[in-house]
Amino acid sequence: MQNAWAWRNETAEPFAGPSVVAVRYSPQDLLAMLWRERGLMLAVFLVVSALGVLAALSLKSSYQAHSSLLIRVSPEYIYNPSVGDAARGLAPEGDSVVQSEAEILASAGLKARVIADVGLTRMFPKLAPAYDHAGPAKRRDIEGVAIKAMDGALKIATVPGDSVVRLTYTDPDPTRAALVLNTLVDEYLRYRTTVLMSRDAGVIGQQATDFQHRLDIANAAYTKFLSDNGVSDFDAEKIALSTIYSQLLTDSYNVTAQLSESQGRLGATSAEFGHTPAEIGLSRDLDHTAADKLITLRLARQDLLSRYTPQAQPVTDANRQIAELEALDAAGQSTGPGAKRVGINPVFQTLQTERNQLQAEAASLQARKSSLQVELAQVSARRQKLNDLQPQYDDLLRQRDLLAANVKSFLQRQQESQAQQSIASTQGDGNVRVIERALPPTTGSSLRKPVLLLTIGFAAFTALCAGLLRAFLRRGIPSAGFAERSLGLPVLASPGFKPARA
Repeated sequence: MQNAWAWRNETAEPFAGPSVVAVRYSPQDLLAMLWRERGLMLAVFLVVSALGVLAALSLKSSYQAHSSLLIRVSPEYIYNPSVGDAARGLAPEGDSVVQSEAEILASAGLKARVIADVGLTRMFPKLAPAYDHAGPAKRRDIEGVAIKAMDGALKIATVPGDSVVRLTYTDPDPTRAALVLNTLVDEYLRYRTTVLMSRDAGVIGQQATDFQHRLDIANAAYTKFLSDNGVSDFDAEKIALSTIYSQLLTDSYNVTAQLSESQGRLGATSAEFGHTPAEIGLSRDLDHTAADKLITLRLARQDLLSRYTPQAQPVTDANRQIAELEALDAAGQSTGPGAKRVGINPVFQTLQTERNQLQAEAASLQARKSSLQVELAQVSARRQKLNDLQPQYDDLLRQRDLLAANVKSFLQRQQESQAQQSIASTQGDGNVRVIERALPPTTGSSLRKPVLLLTIGFAAFTALCAGLLRAFLRRGIPSAGFAERSLGLPVLASPGFKPARA
């Protein structure tokens, strides 16, 4: 029996023009065609299934060792600039720290350390013979294969917002799986310090030495500047000069006022002194001779009257003398000037003494004023010199202070770096805490069931494809309905199916 395509071409020959036959299969036709190829499909299914079963049975069980780590932010992640203080103390988010630690766990360098600790022969026995007889270049290639195999067996799981890193290592040997994972954790705790810990203590120390040398030069220049200008302490001397200048200026004002006062008092005293006599009368004695003589005459007349009559010549003479003396006394001519004593005027002496004192005081104040003016000129000149030297002094002082601050900062950071390295070398874990160490797993997992299921499915699919391919390549028409739908002609009769003879 010919196939449908050949029959279509042959039936098209009697017609004058070309014709197209629409091939139309129904589900019943497909089922009928597959049923005819059931023997082939069964054979293909059995062969493929048998191969899959053999492959599944050859698979070995694998064991998964589990471990978990707690990751926290540690000083290694705190930003500490080498120079300056900009953004000092800035810390990353927890997820960033966890991802960084996960990258360290997944690094090839860490895996190479683990392989070196456990041993390539123990971890990958299949690679051991080739590794033992290989050269250096070939050994590096084998180590790369081992690292890649370990990378496939190691699973690192992190969850956003969670500080826990979960590790899983799969190996056919449960004891080896736990050993490799624990070695990985131990080696990771040491290896991370080499990655995170700053190793710039030596560089910082060299910078500190350089700055110290520059500071010594600046100190020498600063000391020479002070020595050349005769200054022991620039700022203290400026303050002292300001204080002295203020005091001298105050004293100068006071002395000027006192001098003016002394000169005024001296002028008034000198004027008064010029009008004061040097000598004055101390005492004067009066002449009482006439009065005494008058008393004597009167006493004598009384004596004469006791012996003579009033008209007697002696009494008359006595009366006449008494009358003359009384006339002189009445005229004020009976008393003479007498003796007079003259002495130094005490007011003159007082004025002279005060004038001398005021002259001495004025001279002293004038000399004091001149001395103060000289001192003010000297202090003012010294202050002006220091003011002229101020910019150079400030520049030297600023350089020295900056260098001293840098030396202090670098020395402090050098000590901090050395302390951190020492702590990291003794502790080794930093911000990492081991929550759970790996234990040898008691139950393993195998891919036999999934492989068997996939094999059966693949075998069924392969058998179906083989049956369809064989059915469509077979010559003939599968059923009368197919002929009616494809040719559009009624089928009056169809013979039964008879297998072809060999």
